[in-house]
Amino acid sequence: MADAAPNDEQDAMAAEWAAALEQQSPGSEVVTTAEQVAPASFANFAPTPGGGAGNDINMILDIPVQLTVELGRTRIPIKHILQLAQGSVVELDALAGEPMDVLVNGYLIAQGEVVVVNDKFGIRLTDIVTPSERMRRLSRGG
Repeated sequence: MADAAPNDEQDAMAAEWAAALEQQSPGSEVVTTAEQVAPASFANFAPTPGGGAGNDINMILDIPVQLTVELGRTRIPIKHILQLAQGSVVELDALAGEPMDVLVNGYLIAQGEVVVVNDKFGIRLTDIVTPSERMRRLSRGG
């Protein structure tokens, strides 16, 4: 008897659909055969002369991305984080003078070194990751 319940639900649903189709407004017809279907028409998406890829990139140039300069990382217990105060030193896994990673939206795009310009820290890029290297890193998961 457990198998009868799904069939009852399907029969009830089919009856609801049939009733809904019968109540359609006059003048509206249901397409039932392939001859009544018109082929879809699409706009021409071929590139226009002189409008190469240069114009396409202009559409995304003002989209903001997250730029991160990573000095290093470390793992410490929560109890040590709670003991941090002004002047505390946290040792990172990177060595002094070692290149720092520059990430855009979490993906490595370059490496660089810290510079000070007008009393502000910055980074001088020393190595840019090539597009082929970025694709290789993406395909292997980082």
